[in-house]
Amino acid sequence: MWSSLWQTLVSHPEWIAMSTIPFVTAFVTWAHVWMALKMLFFPIKFWGIPIPNLPFGLKGIGWQGIVPAKAGKISGVIVDQTLSKLGSLAEFFQALAHDDMADFITQTVDANLESLIDEIMSERSATLWASLPYAVKRRIYAYGHEQLPSIMRAMVVDMTHNVEDLVDMRQMIVRTMENDRRLMVNMFLRVGQKEIDFIWHISALIGFVFGIIQMFIYVLVPQHWTVPFFAAIWGFLTNWIAIWMVFNPVEPKRITFIRLFKRVQGVPFIMPVVPHIHTYSWQGGFMKRQAEVSDVFAEIVVKELVTLENIMNEMMYGERASKTRELMKAHLYDVLESPVVSTTLRVGLGRREFGHLKNTIIDKSITATMIPIRDPSLNESRASKIFGLFRDRLNALSSHEFQNLLRPAFREDETTLIILGGLTGFLAGWLHLVLVFFPIGG
Repeated sequence: MWSSLWQTLVSHPEWIAMSTIPFVTAFVTWAHVWMALKMLFFPIKFWGIPIPNLPFGLKGIGWQGIVPAKAGKISGVIVDQTLSKLGSLAEFFQALAHDDMADFITQTVDANLESLIDEIMSERSATLWASLPYAVKRRIYAYGHEQLPSIMRAMVVDMTHNVEDLVDMRQMIVRTMENDRRLMVNMFLRVGQKEIDFIWHISALIGFVFGIIQMFIYVLVPQHWTVPFFAAIWGFLTNWIAIWMVFNPVEPKRITFIRLFKRVQGVPFIMPVVPHIHTYSWQGGFMKRQAEVSDVFAEIVVKELVTLENIMNEMMYGERASKTRELMKAHLYDVLESPVVSTTLRVGLGRREFGHLKNTIIDKSITATMIPIRDPSLNESRASKIFGLFRDRLNALSSHEFQNLLRPAFREDETTLIILGGLTGFLAGWLHLVLVFFPIGG
């Protein structure tokens, strides 16, 4: 049978052109999948001619990577589907060891406390502060140094217990991603690089198989229109199959077969073995790497997303910052109402100006607190506190929950990628027809 089939192929008048179909299909599929994957993530910013007020969210004539273009929406899905299942923000914040954090902040603020008091008083009432005897100033400085450790410890503990009311974790992460869209792209590439490479390389093999099928179709239907037509179908199917294989099956399925070969390092890559029954666990490539991906994603979360600096930035400057100010007032105003400070300043400033001074102290205290919070060594040490917690909980997610780390990036415009595969397949098939079939065929 095989010999007669071979004779039929070789005797075909367009045999040479037909024999190029599998190789051309493999290369074209490999190339257009590479292009589609690049278009998923790049360019980070819109490239082209912007046109305002276009429908469907279009920005103009040009392109922006799907992931950076929809960073806010995709990051929201990731938070809702995955991060929200890992625990509460209060739990993570408590794991940051707030006593150590309070001590670190206290040391930094205490070192600059006197200049901070000078700055506040000079801004509100330079004349009064300049006229005060140095002995009185020293009493205020000393009282500040004495009270600062207990104030900071109580304030940090209070923030820890009320962090859910002060910070919207979803909004914090979405804003971080929207402000740094390259971070979103890098996150997907680091987490899913192996899956992206798999889609790219397996597409060539799928394309080659489809090319062989198309070659036999051409024997049965020797019409030139079949070349671009089936090239479009293969382009469409290849993208769909490649993406499907990354995420499916979600749960592992055991497949039993007779094993004849085994994989080896280097040439010849496979070696024959004694035939035996072998069981293979078939599962989507991404879910199969859950332990490995959990390490990578946990590192990204604790160093880029749910960081001490991001939490405190959201707390101090986010949509709920007014609640944080009220909490800080409860701790700082007690100090201002103490006899040492109140007697000196209330008389000199008057009630109204003394009230303004309180607001200035809150503003300056927020700035002073954020300076040590941005220290890289503090953030690094806090990240190490919660890395294991995130990693273990990511690893404990079900396969259905875990796939939502990477799936949103493909699902968001999966149809676009698949249609793009069909379109580029058709164009490549038409070019193949013009350059190979027409010159050889006639």
